[in-house]
Amino acid sequence: MPKSEKNGPCHLCGRHTALTFHHLIPRKVHRRKHFRKHYRRDLLQQGIAICRLCHKGLHRLYDEMTLAKRLSTLEALRTNAAIRRHVQWVRKQRAETLSD
Repeated sequence: MPKSEKNGPCHLCGRHTALTFHHLIPRKVHRRKHFRKHYRRDLLQQGIAICRLCHKGLHRLYDEMTLAKRLSTLEALRTNAAIRRHVQWVRKQRAETLSD
């Protein structure tokens, strides 16, 4: 999926809505020595398509380093208790789609 927005199901909440690209390892930490040494460029660029509400929630709940080190897979995001609570709330919200 290109990094621009598209409509589709969110990888976290499942709502069919406008999506944004979330880097599993946030771009802010890509330049740090640890990540340059231990991850190939293609791994640093991996991400998921999620809705704006889920995306905002991830970055409000956790800083970039925590996301990069502890929550850098879709499975880790889905099993995290705080994120699960946020996703349950998001599922109750009205979904907005992009006009084509």
